[in-house]
Amino acid sequence: MSKLSKADLLKETIEHIDFTKIDASYLVPAMSKMSFSSRDLARAADIYKMMLAKKDCTVILTLAGSTSAGGCMQVYVDLIKNNMVDAIVATGASIVDMDFFEALGYKHYKGTPFIDDNELRDLSIDRIYDTFINEEELKDCDAIIGKIADSLEAKPYSSREFIKVMGQFLKEGGAKKQDSLVQVAYEKGVPIFCPAFSDSSAGFGLVYHQYHNPEKHLSIDSVKDFLELTKIKMAAPTSGLLMIGGGVPKNFAQDTVVAAEVLGKEVPMHQYAIQLTVADVRDGACSSSTLKEASSWGKVETNYEQMVYAEATLTLPLIAAYAYQSGVWKDREVKRWADFLDKK
Repeated sequence: MSKLSKADLLKETIEHIDFTKIDASYLVPAMSKMSFSSRDLARAADIYKMMLAKKDCTVILTLAGSTSAGGCMQVYVDLIKNNMVDAIVATGASIVDMDFFEALGYKHYKGTPFIDDNELRDLSIDRIYDTFINEEELKDCDAIIGKIADSLEAKPYSSREFIKVMGQFLKEGGAKKQDSLVQVAYEKGVPIFCPAFSDSSAGFGLVYHQYHNPEKHLSIDSVKDFLELTKIKMAAPTSGLLMIGGGVPKNFAQDTVVAAEVLGKEVPMHQYAIQLTVADVRDGACSSSTLKEASSWGKVETNYEQMVYAEATLTLPLIAAYAYQSGVWKDREVKRWADFLDKK
């Protein structure tokens, strides 16, 4: 039996779901009358709607995992375009390897976990469970990040500042695909933080930049990221968290309450919080604690919090569609926290 070629394996692209076309007006309320994960999802959708309805509430999206590559990329874009998210904390892979990568004109492909990964290695195909990526195209993404770094003044930058330059690069002609998350966030003044920015395709580009500019190069200052996000928390009267997965982005956003206290500023805990995850709690982790556990650290109020133990490509489009169809986002004040930080 002959082996499949690279062209055979990279043939059918991942299509990103459009939540604005989903009618969740019956399904989500019906789930609230059910049990188990259905009722949890319905309550999470109601809490997200509460965040959007409270006009002084800053909504922070935290994003971990590979949902962007898996078909939810347009969900995050449309949340920003419809003023349903005010700031983002994400993994570097979500922002660079997935979103910026597609903005450059590249694609993610439908694959399978039932394949010889050594064969994929020989073909320079990378796998995210059942999704394939052309590694040669990722290397081009790495190189472009390196060129952006070469064009900037040699000094420390927060990841937010660097991602803003990436958005500018796309807007000024670098994008082959319009309406990427990085570009739309740049245009809408929504800051994107990647506290582990180097753990991504960006890291390879920045390693190349520093290696070839040993005496004079830029660096990414994750402490500056933490301070900038904490400044948003201190300036926002109320805040809510929409968390996809867990890990560093989740903790980073929650820790702003404690960081403000360290700075001598008393701020309220995050009043609203939703986490969509498949992580377990029995090993003391749940990809960094349940929301009730986070309350013991002084991070999250427990009145309006909901864990949803289900995979996010299933749950997020329904929650987003339900909130969108409610229309509560239409009266929200545009926050433009990126502009606020640039003035500081």
